[in-house]
Amino acid sequence: MASVAAPPVSCQHYHKLTFHNRNTWTRNHNNSNNLFPPFTVPKSSLTSHTKTHSPILQRLHNLCDSGNLNDALNLLHSHAQNGTVSSSDISKEAIGILLRACGHHKNIHVGRKVHALVSASHKLRNDVVLSTRIIAMYSACGSPSDSRGVFDAAKEKDLFLYNALLSGYSRNALFRDAISLFLELLSATDLAPDNFTLPCVAKACAGVADVELGEAVHALALKAGGFSDAFVGNALIAMYGKCGFVESAVKVFETMRNRNLVSWNSVMYACSENGGFGECCGVFKRLLISEEEGLVPDVATMVTVIPACAAVGEVRMGMVVHGLAFKLGITEEVTVNNSLVDMYSKCGYLGEARALFDMNGGKNVVSWNTIIWGYSKEGDFRGVFELLQEMQREEKVRVNEVTVLNVLPACSGEHQLLSLKEIHGYAFRHGFLKDELVANAFVAAYAKCSSLDCAERVFCGMEGKTVSSWNALIGAHAQNGFPGKSLDLFLVMMDSGMDPDRFTIGSLLLACARLKFLRCGKEIHGFMLRNGLELDEFIGISLMSLYIQCSSMLLGKLIFDKMENKSLVCWNVMITGFSQNELPCEALDTFRQMLSGGIKPQEIAVTGVLGACSQVSALRLGKEVHSFALKAHLSEDAFVTCALIDMYAKCGCMEQSQNIFDRVNEKDEAVWNVIIAGYGIHGHGLKAIELFELMQNKGGRPDSFTFLGVLIACNHAGLVTEGLKYLGQMQNLYGVKPKLEHYACVVDMLGRAGQLTEALKLVNEMPDEPDSGIWSSLLSSCRNYGDLEIGEEVSKKLLELEPNKAENYVLLSNLYAGLGKWDEVRKVRQRMKENGLHKDAGCSWIEIGGMVYRFLVSDGSLSESKKIQQTWIKLEKKISKIGYKPDTSCVLHELEEEGKIKILKSHSEKLAISFGLLNTAKGTTLRVCKNLRICVDCHNAIKLVSKVVKRDIIVRDNKRFHHFKNGLCTCGDFW
Repeated sequence: MASVAAPPVSCQHYHKLTFHNRNTWTRNHNNSNNLFPPFTVPKSSLTSHTKTHSPILQRLHNLCDSGNLNDALNLLHSHAQNGTVSSSDISKEAIGILLRACGHHKNIHVGRKVHALVSASHKLRNDVVLSTRIIAMYSACGSPSDSRGVFDAAKEKDLFLYNALLSGYSRNALFRDAISLFLELLSATDLAPDNFTLPCVAKACAGVADVELGEAVHALALKAGGFSDAFVGNALIAMYGKCGFVESAVKVFETMRNRNLVSWNSVMYACSENGGFGECCGVFKRLLISEEEGLVPDVATMVTVIPACAAVGEVRMGMVVHGLAFKLGITEEVTVNNSLVDMYSKCGYLGEARALFDMNGGKNVVSWNTIIWGYSKEGDFRGVFELLQEMQREEKVRVNEVTVLNVLPACSGEHQLLSLKEIHGYAFRHGFLKDELVANAFVAAYAKCSSLDCAERVFCGMEGKTVSSWNALIGAHAQNGFPGKSLDLFLVMMDSGMDPDRFTIGSLLLACARLKFLRCGKEIHGFMLRNGLELDEFIGISLMSLYIQCSSMLLGKLIFDKMENKSLVCWNVMITGFSQNELPCEALDTFRQMLSGGIKPQEIAVTGVLGACSQVSALRLGKEVHSFALKAHLSEDAFVTCALIDMYAKCGCMEQSQNIFDRVNEKDEAVWNVIIAGYGIHGHGLKAIELFELMQNKGGRPDSFTFLGVLIACNHAGLVTEGLKYLGQMQNLYGVKPKLEHYACVVDMLGRAGQLTEALKLVNEMPDEPDSGIWSSLLSSCRNYGDLEIGEEVSKKLLELEPNKAENYVLLSNLYAGLGKWDEVRKVRQRMKENGLHKDAGCSWIEIGGMVYRFLVSDGSLSESKKIQQTWIKLEKKISKIGYKPDTSCVLHELEEEGKIKILKSHSEKLAISFGLLNTAKGTTLRVCKNLRICVDCHNAIKLVSKVVKRDIIVRDNKRFHHFKNGLCTCGDFW
C-alpha cells in the first residue's frame, strides 16, 4: 500500500522551500488529506504570480493540463522565435511547466525535445533548476538511465541533483543504485544529506531488506536533527515495517514529535503486514481517540485496518469501521468498497459482501476478483460462474490472471470438469497460461476434478518448469489418490536437476503416509535433517502425520515434543492421531495438556477427544467435553454433532444420542449414518432399519456408510434375510457399489448364524479379492461352530495375506484348541514364537470419577488388587447360588480344569466390574469397554452379577454392546 511509504522526493520540493516559508510548507503538508504527496510540483507553481500577468504561461498551463503537450511545445517554440518570451525567468518557468507535464503524462517523446531545447541554449544548459526538473521528468517516465545521463553531464552537482536522482532511483525500484548513489554522496562530496535525502534512502533500504543500513540512516537522521520531520519518521516506520522489525517501527512512531496521518497509517500497515492484525486494530482505536489535531481517517487508513479486521475474523470491528467510513463519505471509494467486500466475504457474511459489491458504481477488476473469490471460497460453483459471465459483459473491466486464479478453487468435482475446460480454453486464448501461477492452478484444479491426465498435459505444456510447477503435479497426485505416481514424479524431477523445497517435501510425506510407506518417509526425514527443514512448522506437521498414519505414534510424539511453538494444528494432529491409533488415554491426556497450556480447542480437537472418549466408554469425560463444546459454541458444527452422537452411542447412551439427533434441524447423510450405526452396534436391528426408511422419506440419499450401518445392525440382530436383501439392493436399487467392508459384514453375519458354506460361497463370488478381515471373520465363525474343514482352508488364505499378524495364528490355535487338537495348537504356537509374534492380552477399561482405569488379564498392578479379587470371589459365591457354573470351554489352554477356572477368574472385564463396584455408589451403572470379544463364561457371569447387585452393567467388546440388567442381556445371547 503506497500510503505508508515515504513520500516521493524531488528537487521541486527544494524550490518550493526557496520561495516559501518552511514552517508554512510543513504545516500545509501535515494537514493535507493527500497521503501521497505527488512527485511533481502542485499547480500553484514556483512563480504562480506570473500566471496572472502572462497570458502565454496561462495558455501553456491550459495545454499542459489537457495533455496537448505537442501544442504546448509548439507554442513555446513559436513565442521563443518571435521574441515574445523575453524574460529568462518566464522562459525557465515555461520550460519547467512543460517538463512537469511530460512527467505527469509520461510523455518521454516530448520530454526529450524539451531536453534538447534546454541543451541547445547556452544560458539554460547548466541551469541547476532545469537539470533537476529534467532528471525528475525522465524518472517519472520510467527512464532512470536518462536521468543518470543528465546527472553525469552536470558540471556542478549540488544536493538538489543528488536528491532528484535518488528519488528517481527509488521511484523506479532501483534500490541498490539508490544506495550506491547515497554512499557516493557521503564519500565523494561535502554535501550533507537532508530531510529529502533520507526518506529516499530509507525506502531503498526497505527495498533490499537491509535493516542494518536502515538503522544507520536512522542514526544519521537523529544526529542531523532531522528526525522531527514527519517525512523522515514515516519513511523509517515504513522501512522497519517492510524489514519485519515491527517493534522498531512502533518505537519510531512513539518518539516522533510531529506525527501526521501518514505516520498513523504507516505504523498500522507495518503491524498488519507482519501479522500483527490485532495490534493494527489497536493503533486504529488509538487514532480515533487521539488528541492530535485534525487527524481524520482517510481512504488509506480504511484499506489498512479493514483487511486486518478480516484477518482476525473481527466482523464486529469491521462493521464499526464500515460505519465510520460511511459517515466520512468514503465508502464510495472503490478501494474502500473492495476492502469491505473482502472483509465480509472472509468473515462468512457473503450476503453483505454481495450487497456492497452491487452498490459499487465504479467497479474495477479488483472489485470483481474480490467478490468472485468470496463465492469461490464458499464453494458456490454456480455463483462463481454467474459472476464470471456477468464480468465478461462489462466493457470497462477485463478478466485477468487473478480472476482465473480466483475462479479455479470452485472447480472441485467431476461434474465441474466441462466448465473447467471452458475456463482453460479462455485462459489459453488470452495467454494467461504463460503465468506460472495460473498454469499450476490448472494442474491442481484438474486433479480435484479427477482428471489427472489433463493435469499432466497442462504441466507438459509449460515452457519453463520450475520447482513450483513440479510441486503442483506431485501434490496433485499425492492428494488425489495416486501417491505412488507422486513419488515417481519426484524422481523425474530430481533427474531434471531440480532441488525439492518445503512444499515438495510436504507432498512426499503425504504420499508416504497414504501408502503407509514408513521406510521411504524415514529417508525423507533424514533429508530434512540434513537440510534443516524439520524446524519448519508445516514440514513438522507433515512429518507427524506420516508417523501417525504409519502407526508409529512414539516417533510422532517425539516430533511433537520437539516443536517449541505448538500451533493449534499441531495439537489437533496429535489428539486425532492418538484417537485414530486406538490410544484413547493418551488422546485425553494430550487434550488436558492443550487446555492447561492456554490453547483454545476448536472443532477438530473436540471431535478427536470425543472419539477417544467413545473408545473407552468414558461417559463422564464425554459429557464434560460436550459441555465445553456448548460453551465454546462448537456444538453446532456438523463434525462435532456427529462425534457427540457417536460418543453417547458408544458409551451405551442411545437415548442421549437420539436426543442430539432429534435436535439437528437440517440432517445430512452423515448424521443419519451415525445414528443408524449407533443402533446397529447395540443390536437394535429393527430400529436401525426403521431409521433407514425414515431417512429416505425425509429426502436423504443413502451412501456406502449408510448401508454399512444397516448391515452391521442386521448382523448383530441376526436379521440374515434382511441383510442379504439390502446387500442385493445396494447397487441395483440405490446405485451404491458394495465395498469389501460391506461383504465382510455379510460374511460375518452368515458365519455367526452358522451358515458357513453360504459365507464361503459369497467370499468366492465377490467381485473384489477378499482381504484379511473377511478371512479372519470367517475363521472366527469356524472356531465358534467347530468346522475344521472350512477353518483350515480359510486359515491358509489368511496366513498367506498376513503371515506376521499374531491375531491370525491365535484364531487358528483357538480352532484347534476348541476341537481338542493340542498337537496342532502347539505347532501353531511354535510358528508364532519363531516369527516373534505375541498374542494381544485381554484389556478392559472403566471410567470412574473422570479417570479411566485399565485392567489386563491377571492384572495385579493396582493397590486395590487384593480387594478386587476378594470382591469377585464374593460375587461368584452369590451367583453360584442362582445357577452360575464356570464354562471352561473358552479357556483354550492345555490345563487341568482347576487351572482353567483360575484363569477365568482373572479375565479383565471381571476385574473392571469388581473395581467399579468397589468405587461407585449403589445403583450406579457400570460401563466397561473391552478390546476383545467377550467370552461365554464372562457373559454368563455378568448377567447374573447384574441381578444380584441390582445394577445395570454395560460392556462393549470389539464387536457390539451388551446391556446386562436383572440377569438378562440385550444381545439375546447372540454375539
